[in-house]
Amino acid sequence: MSFNWVLACNARARCVDRRNAIQHSRDCNVGQMACSMTFRIETVSRGRFTVFLLSGRIEKLAIAELRKLCELQTDYRHIVLDLKDVSVIDLDVVRFFLHCEAHGVNLENCTPYIREWMEREKD
Repeated sequence: MSFNWVLACNARARCVDRRNAIQHSRDCNVGQMACSMTFRIETVSRGRFTVFLLSGRIEKLAIAELRKLCELQTDYRHIVLDLKDVSVIDLDVVRFFLHCEAHGVNLENCTPYIREWMEREKD
């Protein structure tokens, strides 16, 4: 497993593209960052898979960033979205997750409430 980069956005500094990514070292004050952070995307390689570790509040802005990251991959079946640390999502994100799964992206650590919401949206 190798660590590539971290993208974190807060309400004050909206990330529009990678050039606006905020790089965090391992020794940053996580408690302080959590107060201002809206979402975080961490990219990790796991064999042939690219894993996007998502955390925080995932909303439309995060979808735009995730789309850009996914488009950089050659095969959607080699993408994993790890939702273990996701705290809040909205309807747009549920629909985005459904679209991802339909194209072969694997969702890991999807909480029951998110999975149930996705199932209801399918109907």
